[in-house]
Amino acid sequence: MAEHFPGVPRIALTATADPHTREDIVARLGLDNAEVFTTSFDRPNIRYEIVERDQPRQQLLRFLSGHEGNSGIVYCLSRAKVEDTAEWLNTQGIRALAYHAGMDRSLRDANQDAFLKEENLCLVATVAFGMGIDKPNVRYVAHLDLPGSVEAYYQETGRAGRDGLPSEVWMAYGMADVIQRGRMIDEGNAADDIKRVERSKLNALLAICETASCRRQAILAHFGESHAGNCGGCDTCMKPVETWNGTDEAIKALAAIYRTGERFGTGHVVDVLIGNVNEKTERFGHTGMPVFGAGKEIAARTWQSVFRQLLAMGLVRVDHAAFGALKLEEGARAVFKREREVFFRKDRPASERRTKKVARAERRSVLSGADDALFEALRAERTAIARSLSVPPYVVFPDTTLIAFATDRPRTHKEMLDISGVGQSKLERYGDAFLEVILGFDG
Repeated sequence: MAEHFPGVPRIALTATADPHTREDIVARLGLDNAEVFTTSFDRPNIRYEIVERDQPRQQLLRFLSGHEGNSGIVYCLSRAKVEDTAEWLNTQGIRALAYHAGMDRSLRDANQDAFLKEENLCLVATVAFGMGIDKPNVRYVAHLDLPGSVEAYYQETGRAGRDGLPSEVWMAYGMADVIQRGRMIDEGNAADDIKRVERSKLNALLAICETASCRRQAILAHFGESHAGNCGGCDTCMKPVETWNGTDEAIKALAAIYRTGERFGTGHVVDVLIGNVNEKTERFGHTGMPVFGAGKEIAARTWQSVFRQLLAMGLVRVDHAAFGALKLEEGARAVFKREREVFFRKDRPASERRTKKVARAERRSVLSGADDALFEALRAERTAIARSLSVPPYVVFPDTTLIAFATDRPRTHKEMLDISGVGQSKLERYGDAFLEVILGFDG
């Protein structure tokens, strides 16, 4: 491309490119001698949590219960799931609107406008939503389905906390996600080399989901950035994950795949391991195999986790051309020979989910007591002003400015001007209204 435009100034900009992609951009645009400027991918104000899917709607509801009064985004893979989830959240007392490319344009635009202008709204969306949206006080982003890559996950979660205040991102996923995403890649129209890259990116995201170490460290490593770990801002750091030596179990799992001819998906192989006599295991003669029931002392849910982690380790793969059958990879040989030990992470039981009280305390750690009450009063005033002007609330003042009002308690125009986010123009337009709230507050 570059040879067609000799001497023409060029600049390449990207938000979420890993090292390989950055090198490819430089090569394709002929920018070999150009300076490269990068900044950290770390978003220290964002707290990461990834959980195994188990009654996902209830899991989502528990997460959202810690964000009352805040706006956020829930991402779903399909348009139908977007609409179903938004409808269900409304029945649970959470105001939610849907957004996807298949909606009537006027309704889609109205829902987007409502999200930008209102304080307490959950927008349930496909990835069609987000590009060009710059709402700074999105306090949470949730994923009910696995994104296609680390880059997509980073971009979508990065819509939270752009004002620098504490925000949370949460995702529930399972083996079905991996299979579905893999099928989408294999059935797509991209060239084979592009599909290989997409599979690699999906596997990288799965590895982050299954890691027992710091998630922030794993995310940043994908973008070529080092981090010491122990970030204190992800679920695996705040409550370290237990691991267990599962070499024997890995051998059983791999043997079950091999003995059944590498022809079946996870569900059937788990049935074989736990000794589940059903029409399918009997029809294929698997009930008489030595491997049948070899893992009956372990719950089916744990075996599902084992297969997800074997997939993340590159020891097995899903063959979508064979209807999702599990296949052994070359690395499985070393496990069979006991030349490689395999350690698995323990999935947390549902009883260890954070409570609503704890979630809210984490979210509002920057405020306490009377300051929090004043912040809510200031926010109500901001909402009223924004509605009267038909503008998003953050156009009046961002949350960071309201927090400073609540903690510093300015009593004059001069003191208000000392607060970040307050200029002469905004002071003249809104200053008196907010001073009245502050001075009249009995905190």
